[in-house]
Amino acid sequence: MKFSSAILGLVAIAQTASAHYTFNQLLVNGQANTAAVRQPQNNSPVKPVTSPDMRCNVNPGHATETVNVNAGDFIGFGITVGKVYHQGPAAIYLGKAPGAASAWDGSGTNWFKIAEWGVASYNPFSFKSLNRNQFVTTIPKNTPSGEYLIRMEQIGLHVLPPESFMTCAQIKVHNGGSGNPPKVAIPGHIGAGDASVNVNIYPPYPTSYTCPGPAVWRG
Repeated sequence: MKFSSAILGLVAIAQTASAHYTFNQLLVNGQANTAAVRQPQNNSPVKPVTSPDMRCNVNPGHATETVNVNAGDFIGFGITVGKVYHQGPAAIYLGKAPGAASAWDGSGTNWFKIAEWGVASYNPFSFKSLNRNQFVTTIPKNTPSGEYLIRMEQIGLHVLPPESFMTCAQIKVHNGGSGNPPKVAIPGHIGAGDASVNVNIYPPYPTSYTCPGPAVWRG
């Protein structure tokens, strides 16, 4: 029928939209918190990786709390509706606020990576983030005390340029150490031409892969 291609196109668009996701929970030692999360307006991805919206998403909501945590605590993000449906790497960053985390927009060279989820297998090519709805790590014990934004990032490589999903939350680290991790700015942590975000994930599969952004710092 003449309209069949148009209907298929609409179905494909609807399926793509429904496959998006939002990291809307902060997880601290197994307890979920949403008040400290700068909630994304919707589940739409951010493009390109050089956009200022890569920091904490597009005009995210206001968080009403800054959560107290200790260096060494378990921390991460959860998805309450759905899970990660798109193949691609994931990471958690900390950004040291110059003052109160609630007053910081994430600009400046203040960010460092504390965890990442890379390739699970090469044939078929698959990522550890796929089908997960929680991403949890620990705050490195040598992280200096103070207020931070903690940021979740997952990059979908099913299309190019890639689709990025991110969320920020506000925390205050206590009982920290004297570590001095190398820091990056966001955007700036990933270049538009980086091989890690321009890889073809379909056959013939890649035989090696390095996650985008800086190396993980564990103190």
